[in-house]
Amino acid sequence: MITKPFSTSADQALTIRSLSMSYGEAPVLDGINVNLAAGEVLGLLGPSGCGKTTLLRLISGLLLPNEGQIEIAGNLVADRSKGIALPPEQRGLGMVFQDYALWPHLSVAKNVAFPLEMQKRPAADCKRRVGEALERVGLGAMAQRRPSDLSGGQQQRVAIARAIVAEPPLVLFDEPLSNLDRELRESMIDELGDLVADLNLSAVYVTHDHGEALTLSDQVAVMQGGRIEQLASPDELIHTPATAAVADFLRLGCLLPAHRAPSGWCIQDTQIALSGNDVSSGIEAGLAQVLLPEHALRLDGSGTEKLKADVVRVQTRSTGRALTLKVCGTDHLIRLLSPERANPGDRLELSFSPHDLRWFPVAA
Repeated sequence: MITKPFSTSADQALTIRSLSMSYGEAPVLDGINVNLAAGEVLGLLGPSGCGKTTLLRLISGLLLPNEGQIEIAGNLVADRSKGIALPPEQRGLGMVFQDYALWPHLSVAKNVAFPLEMQKRPAADCKRRVGEALERVGLGAMAQRRPSDLSGGQQQRVAIARAIVAEPPLVLFDEPLSNLDRELRESMIDELGDLVADLNLSAVYVTHDHGEALTLSDQVAVMQGGRIEQLASPDELIHTPATAAVADFLRLGCLLPAHRAPSGWCIQDTQIALSGNDVSSGIEAGLAQVLLPEHALRLDGSGTEKLKADVVRVQTRSTGRALTLKVCGTDHLIRLLSPERANPGDRLELSFSPHDLRWFPVAA
């Protein structure tokens, strides 16, 4: 393989074309395509084993693809057919790891300076850049402290300062909040989002957490089985999921099997009618899956379509009551958040509008 010098100047922070990767005969990634504009964040979201970590390693240069190309800031960094494979240190990337990977025996400033020292930058240049990076993340006064003297949030800021100190065109985040407890993780999502926005970072953010991906990303790639099921903005993912698999993974609502009866569409094995006016023309068979989005279900009767369900379980949340309901006459469960009190055994009438439903073909 050959390498070439790295330069940074492009409107696209990351471009991936027809990327595929296999371990022996086992495919891990298949036909990945991504275009990430400079200053945007791409979230790689999916369950364990979906390929998101492998994709991150390919971007970083820790693995080489079997097929396809990777460009970072307009520079071709990987293309097996052309014999191009830049190693990680020549790709100009910043990295933020799960455990921050800070050296406990070094000061904050020394931790941040490490990438510059590896590049053999002059001492004066290192000192200036380290000071600027720490000021940008709000830690200018803590340069001489040790990581053990800092809170978890401050340690994360040190890791980000180290990732940006060399002004990389792209920063890779490898599940940086996964080791935190839920309360701290939720508080740090907003803090990290503000920091990424303030720094105008171009970034790839790997996570299995829906909230992180939707909060931090301009685009989210929902991955499953080595492929991207859907690549879209958070708003588009929530309101127009491309497949039933995306809707199910994001827990957007209740997916119901439906069949076409002489009188119209009904929930499978029932006579409960579902308006089929917005059924995709691509659903030609007599079976379908229909998504009742949680955000579209109402208890105030304002929707035009009605559905009765029995309360199975009630959980108290700070934002209301999480209800688990069973559609009357079926075993299908619906979950929604309600501001009103309800008790197990209560029968409620849900309403919704037909245009809120999302229809999907049944997989062959």
